[in-house]
Amino acid sequence: MTEPVLRMEGVRKSFGDALVLDGVDLTVAPHEVVALIGASGSGKSTLLRCINLVERIDDGRIWLGDLDISDPRIAADRVRARIGVVFQQFNLFPHLRVIDNVTLASRAVLRIPRAQAEATALALLDRVGLADRARAYPDRLSGGQQQRVAIVRAIATNPELLLLDEITSALDPELVAEVLDLVRELKGDGTTIVMATHEMAFARDVADRVVFLDGGVIVEQGPAAQVFTRPQHERTRTFLSRFLGPA
Repeated sequence: MTEPVLRMEGVRKSFGDALVLDGVDLTVAPHEVVALIGASGSGKSTLLRCINLVERIDDGRIWLGDLDISDPRIAADRVRARIGVVFQQFNLFPHLRVIDNVTLASRAVLRIPRAQAEATALALLDRVGLADRARAYPDRLSGGQQQRVAIVRAIATNPELLLLDEITSALDPELVAEVLDLVRELKGDGTTIVMATHEMAFARDVADRVVFLDGGVIVEQGPAAQVFTRPQHERTRTFLSRFLGPA
């Protein structure tokens, strides 16, 4: 059997008295696209932040491949070098040109020579139609262009796992499609992705599996077509009816 890229068992996370993740079990196979859906405050972003060790879990275990990354002795930078992350906000360094934003991790963390890192970055930027903006600063780009650069930066190190946290929520509606089209391309390339999204139609069309979180608990998960057309739980049906009409 192929080893999972990601495995979470009994993961719990609280902030003070607020229990945000309550016994989450999740396994992600190689090349799988998993969409996390749920209302604001359901735990989607916290789950992603725990995977990337921005937040340390209170209980349970998380494996990246065969490495137990919930072990407090594990260096977070060692783990993050294997994971690409794109957040709601673009988080590009404003004082660095696009090419330098994209190559920073390759050069500083992986110690890839500048010429090699820049060649890879230019090829990726060309793929998303931004090679001509490589020497520009982020404030000269539109929101959609900045988010595409952020995605290119996340995949430039060829990560084992890509985490996408509501990457269209800060974009004007007309810019959403260009970013989602890039995610579709990444899926076609076989990229392993866990994404939190409020774009229900996109999750239905692109995700291999949909996971519905409510109150820090996985209420339901399954193939996208099943969850969206034949949800098994009343809480799932109620949530989806706000976006798609009665299930």
